[in-house]
Order: sequence, then structure tokens, then C-alpha cells
Amino acid sequence: MRFDLTDLALFLHVVQAGSITHGAARANLALAAASARIRNLEASLGAPLLERRRQGVIPTPAGLKLAAHARVMLAQADRLRDDLADFSGEFGGSVRLLSNTNALTAFLPEALSGFLAAHPRINVELQEMLSDEIVECIADGSADIGIVAGTVDTGALQTHAYRADRFVLIVPAGHALADRAEVAFRDVLDEDFVGLDRSSALQRFLARQALVVGKPIKLRVQLRSFDAMCRLVEAGVGVGIVPETTANSMRQLLRVTPVALSDAWAARELLLCVPSRDTLSARARRLLDHLLADAAAVTPPRTDPS
Repeated sequence: MRFDLTDLALFLHVVQAGSITHGAARANLALAAASARIRNLEASLGAPLLERRRQGVIPTPAGLKLAAHARVMLAQADRLRDDLADFSGEFGGSVRLLSNTNALTAFLPEALSGFLAAHPRINVELQEMLSDEIVECIADGSADIGIVAGTVDTGALQTHAYRADRFVLIVPAGHALADRAEVAFRDVLDEDFVGLDRSSALQRFLARQALVVGKPIKLRVQLRSFDAMCRLVEAGVGVGIVPETTANSMRQLLRVTPVALSDAWAARELLLCVPSRDTLSARARRLLDHLLADAAAVTPPRTDPS
């Protein structure tokens, strides 16, 4: 029985995406070629690896077993490439980084631009997810580094303090809530909302909080960026919820006002999480160290209150 690393990587992409179509796209393969590779893999192993459903695919017991071994084999192959790269002088490859919406929009663009400029042969596969989903992916080895809210249970993962931010409500200048020092999320759910796309991690998180309160969010429009959200809030379409860092920068350009949210979940201590620094590939360790150094450069040192 022979295993092709390309097939194993494709299979993991399919399992992670829950779809052969999306898995093929992640692996940069045509759908027909990806489907043929999966069928050939199943034929060579003599067992079905995926259960096809109307909403996508899920791994069979044999598929779960293959995925577990594939992660180990691909990780070993990555480490082999890293070790040999020191001799060839062609250090490169990819790092898979998962982030919640807050860190992705407020902190990562500048941090990643510096890293990519300093390491032209290293690529970063960045994906937005909910914090609990990120923890699962890091724990099962399907991603290298995650950035999550400090409130999520990270289990046995190794964590590092990264940044602090909080979510705030933004309202147009002159809105009835503009003069409030703070407001509870439940008290603004009668307002029309401008939000991100329903598939975004933040919008799914807010939908969960609305369910806890027992009121739906009245989304008038869904957009793909905080900048666009703020512009429609300024125009009076509705109110929105964005990171405080975003609100503070946008209020310099637009007539919008941030209002603090009194809910405990609004405060966002962000953590970097990895299985273990020692098990990361060399390129992933470089990215981890870069993110930690970037955060340290802009975070004031804590003072001893004594």
C-alpha cells in the first residue's frame, strides 16, 4: 500500500471543509481531479473514506483513522523539508493560521505584512473561524497557530497572551444612544443592525448571544468589512458592533459614535494557541515568534501596583 502526500493533503482539506468542492479549491485542484484522487484512494484502501450527504461529506470511521495518520505523516514531511531547507538556503512553505474576527481585522494585517516581507518564501493560509472551532482545529493538528478569545477553554493547548480589545456598539452621530456611557446588548436588539456576512465568525457569535437573550438580531444589510459597516451606520441604516480599535479609527473619518457594551463577553483578551511550540515546524515557530514580538512592541509593559 503506497500513500501519495498530495492525496493525503487533499483528503485532509476535504475533511476540514466538509466538501470535496471546497477541499479541492483549498488544494488548488480541479474538482474532477480531486474527485478522481479520492476515488482512487478509496479503491487502493478497499474501504469508503467519505460519507456523501446532501450538505457535503463527513469521514467514515476509516476516513477518521486515515485523517489522523495523514496529519502525522504530513507534519513529519514538513519538518523534513524544514530541516533540509537549512542546507539548501531555500527556507519556505506554508503556515496555516486561524483567527477570530477581532484579531483578523484589528491586528493581523500589519503584523502579517511585516512577516511576509521578511520571509518571501513562506506563505500564510489565513482563515477566520469562531474561537471554539479554532481550538478544535489546533488540537487535532489541522492548523498550526490560532488566535482566540481568552474566554474559550483551550484545554491542553499551549497559549500566549497576544492582544486586548473589546467590542463596542457604533451609532450614527445624533442617535438616541450616542450620549450613553454604556449599553447592554439586550437593550439594543430592537434597533436595526448593519452587520457582517452571516457566515463570518463575529456575526455567528453575535447571533449566539442574541439567542441567549431571546431576541433575534434585525439585520438590515450584511457586508464584508467593518469599514463598509461604519459607512452605512453613518448613513443611518442601522447600528453595528465592531472592535473598539476599528471604532476609534473610523470615528476620525466618519460621523459615528462608539458606545461601550456592558456585557462581559464584549471584553476580548486574545490568546495565541499552539499544540506546543516544540512540535511546530520551523516556519510556524518563526510566525509565532513574529506575532509575539509584534504584540510586545505595541503593548505597554504591566506595572507592579505595589
